[in-house]
Amino acid sequence: MQCRSGCGACCTAPSISSPIPGMPNGKAAGEVCIQLLSDYRCALFEDPSRPKVCADFRAEEYTCGHNREEAIALLSYMEDDTNPKHLLVITRTA
Repeated sequence: MQCRSGCGACCTAPSISSPIPGMPNGKAAGEVCIQLLSDYRCALFEDPSRPKVCADFRAEEYTCGHNREEAIALLSYMEDDTNPKHLLVITRTA
């Protein structure tokens, strides 16, 4: 799947823990990346300073759905689902 023009969901929904130019501490889930342009394109798309996690992300239907709204919902769900604060801890009892 090709990255959808004018989407930018991957620059908004997930948290990014690595430094981003202009955001040295990364960004929180739901926070818009400072590098996201008004037309929802990444200002760093071909720039070597783009974080590796961003460069490695590949648009797939299961993460991006069919439009920006679906992508925000899917990526937000995945972010929530993998947040250590929300993971259940299962303990074994004898």
